Amino acid sequence: MKTVAVVGGGVIGLSVAWRLAARGCAVTVYDPDPGSGASHVAAGMLAPVGEAYFGETELVALMRESARRWPAFAAELTEQAGLDVGYRTDGTLLVARTDDDLAELNRLVRWQASLGLTPQPLRASELREREPRLVPRLRGGAFVADDRQVDPRLVVRALRSLVRVEARAVTDLSTVDGDVVVVAAGCASAALAGLPVRPVKGQLVRLRGPVALRAVIRGYLDGRTVYLVPRADGEVVVGATSEERLDGAVTAGAVLDLLRSAVELVPDLAEYELTETQAGFRPGTPDNAPIIGALRPGLVVATGHYRNGVLLAPVTADAVADLVTGGPDADLVKPFGPDRFGGRTG
Repeated sequence: MKTVAVVGGGVIGLSVAWRLAARGCAVTVYDPDPGSGASHVAAGMLAPVGEAYFGETELVALMRESARRWPAFAAELTEQAGLDVGYRTDGTLLVARTDDDLAELNRLVRWQASLGLTPQPLRASELREREPRLVPRLRGGAFVADDRQVDPRLVVRALRSLVRVEARAVTDLSTVDGDVVVVAAGCASAALAGLPVRPVKGQLVRLRGPVALRAVIRGYLDGRTVYLVPRADGEVVVGATSEERLDGAVTAGAVLDLLRSAVELVPDLAEYELTETQAGFRPGTPDNAPIIGALRPGLVVATGHYRNGVLLAPVTADAVADLVTGGPDADLVKPFGPDRFGGRTG
């Protein structure tokens, strides 16, 4: 039986551990507080279309493949853990407030369509038919039927119930035992494995009210963007900033901007309870794509997922499992190997 140590207990590390355990490996996850990092702050959008940006063709292909795997991943996780992880298939509404916002949104939609993605352009009246609580003063937008969502906190809870976790911090990989070590430690992967992973601060707020929105809303507002992610229980996650800062403080300015943008899109949200403010760190890389692959024999990395960690969990877990035990999914992540940056990687 192959022994594997997974360093990092976020959605990526726990998913990797779950898949490796299913292959018959003896797996231990090392993390002092599993799920407390980026996974705890993440909104949980599974958005291979809504999160597709110019120049990220290979990453978009990986995102689409992982999104294709999410229904089975969620169903299997729910069955084994006995916990609904909040998987929803309501899609995303992309909405633009000004003519300039709409021009930028339409440019992005045309590029997405060129990749075979299927955003459906909508007039302002059609947007409000899909979500009557939207503000009337919109210029237009699109509907993305292929986008989904999940609750990352529930995913972490479910995964933790299925894998062995040792609650301790790892600052030196020589202190963990295993035939294979998998580094899935988010921003901490830089120090552990010499990888070019940097923290990108993000702030968001959580609201709660009596009526849930019908779908995720991604708004383009005078050059700003904001997303509203509704849960079935009336919670709405509003996010998120993107800041090259190392402090973990929640700032009044960020909360003000997020709330103002949310209410500008859905005025009813002004009456919702403000239940939580958060700041966390996404693990970013020089090209905003993940780092997945073998650094050397016995050492595999799965980190740097930036804004798509939850979405990419299924395909990353399957690929790492194949890297460790053999299988075709290892080929899927070849474009995202650590060697693409050159220089020292481990």
